[in-house]
Amino acid sequence: MAAKDHLIVGLDVPNIGEAEQIVKKLGHSVDYYKIGYQLVFAGGLEFARDLAREGKKVFLDMKLLDIDNTVASGVENIAKMGMTMLTLHAYPKAMRAAVEAARGSGLCLLGVTVLTSMDETDLIEAGYEYDPHTLVLRRAEQARRAGMGGIVCSAEEANAVRRIVGADMAVVTPGIRPAGSDPGDQKRVMTPAEAIRAGSSHLVVGRPIVKASDPREAARAILAEMETAL
Repeated sequence: MAAKDHLIVGLDVPNIGEAEQIVKKLGHSVDYYKIGYQLVFAGGLEFARDLAREGKKVFLDMKLLDIDNTVASGVENIAKMGMTMLTLHAYPKAMRAAVEAARGSGLCLLGVTVLTSMDETDLIEAGYEYDPHTLVLRRAEQARRAGMGGIVCSAEEANAVRRIVGADMAVVTPGIRPAGSDPGDQKRVMTPAEAIRAGSSHLVVGRPIVKASDPREAARAILAEMETAL
């Protein structure tokens, strides 16, 4: 695959107008977009459908978690929207329900292990007994057994996760920052080339592209760096 098949641009903007402008500026240089909470609650679901109809791939970052029936019902409807990827928290029961609901649809389900904004102190505060690395690997194994399509984790854990999930599952890594850029609220970050070499199959890049003065040039620079590692 070309580098742009591995780059997912996070449309973390407050409204549809801004999202449309970014997609227009990026043109054919980017084919894959992530839509999360911020845009979903500003009309982003219909926008996601529009992108899919235009031939773009859409990673719907909803991080679903609920009782099994509710998760399954949500996944069934999302599969009908033409989405390419969907996230849910990597809890075993929820993953098993989602996998059954998505069967035959082509929707790639991703288990979110530990948010890249969280470190060991954050996990302790939340009541977990595991450090981030241990918890990520535990959830990666549970996702593999559940039949999930992939894992979302920090690029720092990508190599270890890849050894657990094998070559076929996606390893999607947010928290990607070009060398010298501001990490923002991310605590476990890596450059694009480092992440690819570590075993990531898809990189999610938001602010370094959407907040750039020239988003297309920023995307091209990241793609060029990715090419060196592919």
